[in-house]
Amino acid sequence: MTRSARIAAVKRGERKKDVSQMFNISRNPQHLWLKREEQTGDCQAITQHQQGCGHQITDWKRFGEWVREHGGGTRKEK
Repeated sequence: MTRSARIAAVKRGERKKDVSQMFNISRNPQHLWLKREEQTGDCQAITQHQQGCGHQITDWKRFGEWVREHGGGTRKEK
């Protein structure tokens, strides 16, 4: 059953505890879905993807020099 159906059951007057037991879900996600619907008008999952990776290496020139100097070893090995 979909999130919308579970939310509709709560809005019909079903107790949150009963709905979560009936559909075998925890009450926390159900609470978060209700809160999201209240704030945005929709309870569907947020599907945004993270942009970039947050690399620790910011100075690629210096890193390249380190690789040439140390070859394939790790920092601890050198």
